[in-house]
Order: sequence, then C-alpha cells, then structure tokens
Amino acid sequence: MEGEGTNTRMKSLTDKNNFFRAEAELILDEQRKQKAERIKDLGSPIALTGIALALRVQGQYAWIAENTSIVRKVDLETGATVQRLRGHTAPATILTFFDKVPGSGDGKIVISGSWDKSINVWDTEVARLTVEFSPRCLQGLSGKRQTKKLISSTPAHSDFVKTLFVIPSCNLLISGSSDKIVRFWDLSSYTSGNPLPSVGSISAHTRPVECLDARSVSENSAILYTADTMGIIKVWDLSKETGNGAPRWKATLQDELKHHRTGVVEMVYGGGQLWSASSDETAQVVHHPPLTQTPPPRPTPPLTHPKAVKAILPLSVTALAEPYLLTGSGDIIRAYDLSSPDAPELLAETDAHWHDITALRLWMRRTALEDGRTMVEPWVVSTSLDRTVRKWRLSDLLKPPPPKPVEVKPAPPPEVDDTVKLSEEEERELAELMDDD
Repeated sequence: MEGEGTNTRMKSLTDKNNFFRAEAELILDEQRKQKAERIKDLGSPIALTGIALALRVQGQYAWIAENTSIVRKVDLETGATVQRLRGHTAPATILTFFDKVPGSGDGKIVISGSWDKSINVWDTEVARLTVEFSPRCLQGLSGKRQTKKLISSTPAHSDFVKTLFVIPSCNLLISGSSDKIVRFWDLSSYTSGNPLPSVGSISAHTRPVECLDARSVSENSAILYTADTMGIIKVWDLSKETGNGAPRWKATLQDELKHHRTGVVEMVYGGGQLWSASSDETAQVVHHPPLTQTPPPRPTPPLTHPKAVKAILPLSVTALAEPYLLTGSGDIIRAYDLSSPDAPELLAETDAHWHDITALRLWMRRTALEDGRTMVEPWVVSTSLDRTVRKWRLSDLLKPPPPKPVEVKPAPPPEVDDTVKLSEEEERELAELMDDD
C-alpha cells in the first residue's frame, strides 16, 4: 500500500496537467501583483489585516466580518478601526443589526455568525467613562471604560453559519448554514445573556443555504426567501403559532424559483422585485409575487458576466430609488442602466480591485460645509479578497466610458479599367474581319 501511495504521488508530480496548472497560477499571481501596484490608490483603499467575508454600512462606519474571527468597525472617513468584537474561534462569515431601542433604527446590537457554528450577540454601545478616586491619595485617579459586551453565544448549527437575517417587527432572527438547515431564533429576550431560544426550522434544502431575505407582513407573519448552492430559491409563508407553550414559527412552502443554473450568492428584495447574484455568471431579477397585469411586461433578461457574480447592489430598492444596478464580478464593478427593464444597458466598468469583489454597499456620505449645511452624496463601498475596503463616488461608477475613436480609413483609389473599349464602328469592322476569316 505504501508503494502504491508513493507511485500515486510520483505520478502526480510528473503529471503535465499539474505543471500547467502551477504555471497558470504563477502567471495569475504575477498579473495580480502588477495590478495591485497599478491601482494601489484607486478608491482610497483601507487596508485590512484579514479578508472581509461580509460588509454592512451604518452611518459613516463599515462593519466587517473577517476571516481572522474578528468583527471590525471601521471609520470610512479616516480608515481607522474604532471597534473590534472578539469572541468567535473561527472566521466570522456574516453579520447583521438589531435595534437596542425597538423601532429606533439605532442598530446598536450586532449579531454575527461564524465557521465555529455559533451566533454571537453583541452590545456595541460604549459605556460611559467612570472615574474612581483612590482612597489613599486623591491625586490618584483611575478611569475605567466598559469594553464592548458579548451578550450571548448560541451553538446554532452543525456546520458553518453562512447567512443571517433579522425581521425586527417579529423579533425574529433567521440563520442559514452549510448544514442545509434554516433556523429561527427569538430575539424578544436577547438581553438575558442566555443562548437564543430556537423557535423553528426548515430542512427542505438539499444543499448548503447561502443567503436569505425576507419581508414582514405583520408582527406574526412574514415572507421568507431562502437560496442554496444548487441555485434553488424557495419562498415561504411564515406564521407565528402561539398555542400551548412557547411561541413557534411555522414555514409553509409557497413557491420555488429555478432560474439560476447553480449557486445563488446574494439576494436583495424590494419593491416587488427579487434580485439575485449567482456563480452561474449572471445577475437576475424576478417579480415576486408574479405580476398579474395583462399583457405582462417584458422580463429583464439575465445580465451575463465573464465570471461568477459575487455582489449586487440594485439602487432601485434603496433610498435612492434610481434605475441602476451595480454588480461585482471578478475584480470589476459594472454599472447598468435599467430605465428600460427589458433592454438593460451596460454603462461602465471600473477596475476596482486586484482580486475578487465580495460585497457592494451604498454609503450616504455626509460632509459638513463651511456655511453650516450638510452635503449628502451617494457613494459605494466595496470589499474584496485583496484585503481592502474601497470607496467610490456613485456618479463616477455610472459614468459611461468615452466613445472609442472611430478609425477613418482612406477611400480606396478609383479602379483603373485597363480594357480597351471599341467604338460601335470599330466593333462592326472587327466582326466583319472575323467573319471573313
């Protein structure tokens, strides 16, 4: 058996395909190094110590789930890290917010998921500085500030936690995992410090659950979208059952969408439209619930890309409500004009990073002016496997590229007819001579 293993390793070492693969990787690495130098200042990059696996923007801050196991809060204006949440023992994969004061939108509670299979709940509000006087010497002052508080850690899944979504009006947290399960968690008593109570689950997916989105219908009902690495999107009616014992959430399958060929990486719902990005190299949108008007509008065709689409930002479902879509595919940000939904137009391509883009988020940047007014301008924040966060003015990303110069070819010289033309009389004489022959 040992000799067989040795032969296998030797065959692997002498396999030309392995050499070709290694050579291709070396070439790609060199190309990335050259590009990293070429675009090192584009987008005012903020360097990270790890790779950003998830990104959320809140005010002037970016919250980042890193493969270093840390959840990091970064000031987008200065690039400084202002908070680090430590508690996971493996890469942090996803994060979301919950209001400390219900309905306030303060987002001071951060909820994170990780490869360590847990869900952590954090209170990010910094406590006031408390000053203690030394009893022996009044000159000795000691200041104490409470650190960011880990409220609870919940063993949530049997495999990586991949995605989280909060429905605030229902006090409901939803998680999806590589274990193919979707689980529901009650946030009503999150301050207790105990693991979050499990209040239901879905086990209908046959592949890892990659992303979630939802829309609230009432305090006791919602519509949930779950997507997996096979490309299947399932639509669920959620209803809260408050019979005997603790409340539970029941999920009833409403619809199944199969317009992607393979894994769905991100979903964004809004305004009756469900946008999705996929490793099948497309970004697509469907109306849900389906439109009932007659005749139905022509659908938006799939937006094809040369590589897997890892990030989407449909501006139509944001506060801007503009008919534009931004996508991240490979290291390029693409901007589309969807003013005519059935005929989308590619406006621009921005060479944004030197490695794959992982997230795109809208940032409403606020700048104080000298006259006391505040200017609010839409920007876009991107993250990548190149370990940077970059910032882009939206107007620059939407700017069409300059027209390509039209090559004016010189007109060809007139053709010279070398044939000898005969008059009618000469033709008759020639015919007579030929007849005489």
